[in-house]
Order: sequence, then structure tokens, then C-alpha cells
Amino acid sequence: MRDGIEQGGWESHRPKLVYPFEHGPKVGEEAVDIAPGVKWLRMPLGGALAFINVWAIAEKTADGRDGWAIVDTGLGGLESRNAWRAALKGPLEGKPVTRVFVTHMHPDHIGMAGYLTRKFDARLWITRLEFVTCRSLAADTGREAPADALAFFKGAGWDEDALESYRAKFGGFGRGLYALPDSFHRLNDGDAVKIGDHVWTVVVGSGHSPEHASLHCADLKLMISGDQVLPKISSNVSVFPTEPDGDPLTDWITSLQRIKTKVPDEVLVLPAHNDPFHGLHARIDHLVGGHERGLTRLHELLVEPKRVVDVFHVLFRRRIDENLLGLATGESLAHLNCLMARGQAIRERDENGVDWYRAAA
Repeated sequence: MRDGIEQGGWESHRPKLVYPFEHGPKVGEEAVDIAPGVKWLRMPLGGALAFINVWAIAEKTADGRDGWAIVDTGLGGLESRNAWRAALKGPLEGKPVTRVFVTHMHPDHIGMAGYLTRKFDARLWITRLEFVTCRSLAADTGREAPADALAFFKGAGWDEDALESYRAKFGGFGRGLYALPDSFHRLNDGDAVKIGDHVWTVVVGSGHSPEHASLHCADLKLMISGDQVLPKISSNVSVFPTEPDGDPLTDWITSLQRIKTKVPDEVLVLPAHNDPFHGLHARIDHLVGGHERGLTRLHELLVEPKRVVDVFHVLFRRRIDENLLGLATGESLAHLNCLMARGQAIRERDENGVDWYRAAA
């Protein structure tokens, strides 16, 4: 999972969200009924997040048997495989998987898609950019860190120790995946997809990932939000070495505002992390407002030239150690590139290949 470093410590007024479920399901052992034919399960992640929410929607197989469409799959690996085996035998009652929907390509969401699709001869449903990007990143497994990436992080102000750590860790994305299926069914923004007894509309956003697909069911008043809207953490929005001049934060803010116009506030939001909640529009406003306040603080700091590594303290309350350095660098660059796109900042590279940012005159 590539979730961000919550900036909430800077804000004193969080929206009051409503969490209708007192307890979530035990990983792999239980399912909670969200609505008729919709179940909430959890798969293990480890680390601070501990688990990811996945969703099972009742529908018929091609030959008329009862089955489940699965939305998101968990991180690839033995622990997740054991949890899925337990879930399929237990709360999912031994019924087959009909289709596998994945909101986006991060390993905690797509990691077990290859396992489930092969086990049940089921099709993967995903947006094209997410599928292609995932295959591209997985292909880096075992490669040496490219020169462009090292120059990117050197430009951000990383020292040699940090660069060496990046070299050692490069190519790890594919280790969190079972081998991807070789084909997929494409999801497009606005598609009306019949899953079981109800129609779910695809709502695409970007910024956290290239073509993230949320699913909105007007009949059931539900929205499976993936990582697009989370109740307690702010999803990672980063610039990466593959697109150093990208402006994902503008994409992210635009996507959130679009969701607010497309999806009614009355929905129960089913997020990938934390618990289902009511209060979609208030949470969107809080997320957008937090980024805008971060942009304001950052702009004020740039009265004097700064490197990327010099700006962390105005965007994040927690100390940035070596484990968070990559996330903090990517998110800080997203804010800096957004300021440049708005004409509020200028970037200049020195003779050592390090980038310095200052407020535009």
C-alpha cells in the first residue's frame, strides 16, 4: 500500500464521521453483512495498517450457481493465501469466485488477483492504466536502480546513504504480487456494471494512482472507495522518478471534487482501510482543505530557496526517518510541482544536480 503520511496533525477540526459498525470482521475468519448480498472481509497486511478491507458481492456463475464477485484482494503472499482459503471455506460458504474487481494497482489491492483468477478461472476487471502500470512496475523486479531514478532523488537532496538504500531496495514492487493474469476486462469511467442484483457505476479518479476505479451503487447507497477516500488517513499522492514533472496533486484534488458532484453524500463509504463510514462530502472537503493549507505553508516557506528535503516540516508533523523518506519526498514533490503549475514557485538546478525551489516573484 502506498498510503500517505497523514497531515491531519496540522488541522484542529476533523469532520465528524459516522461509523455504523461497532466491530469489523476478524481477518480471514468472519464477514460482516453490509447490505443484502454485500459482505465485508479483511485480509492481512502487517505493519501499522494491519489489514485491508475487501468486499464480496453475491452473483451467479455462468452456469447459474451462487458465487461471489470480489473487490480488491490483499497483498500477495502466503499469509494472504491462507486467509483467503479460510474465508472461502468459512464466511463465503465454499461458493466460487465469479469475477475479481481491483480498484487500483498497488500490491495490497491487486496482490492476490492472480491467485484468485487462476483458482476460479475468473476474469480480472480493472482500468487499463492500472493494469498496464502494474505490469510495468512488476517488470522491474530484479533490475538495478536506473540512473534517472538516482538523479531524481539526488535532485531532491538525498545523501549517498539514502541513495544506496534505494539501490538496495529497488525492484521490490513485484514481490508483493502473485503473477498477474495475462488478460483483463477493461473498466472505464462511467461504466454501469451489473454485479449480482444491482448496477454499480465506475467513478475514476487519479493522483494516488493513474486510473483508480471506485464503484458506486445508487440502489444500495454504497460506494466502494478503494484508496480514493479514506476516513482517517490521507492517501499518498506522490511524484515518482518515472514522471518527474507530473502534477498528481492537482489530479487528486480535481478527482475528489468530481466525486463530490457524482456521488451523493448519503452513501455509506466502503474504504480500503479503517471502517465503513457516512460523511463522504465532509471528508472530501477535509482532504482537499488539508492539501490547500499545506500548499499555503509551503509557499510561505519558499521565500528562501529550499530543497525537497528541507520542506518536510511544513507538510508533516511526524519525524521523517529513512523508512518514510521516499513517501515524504514524493508527497513533497507533488506539492512543489502543484505550486509550479499554479505559477507560484520556480525550480532551479545547481551545479551538483540538486534542485532548489523558491516562490515566484
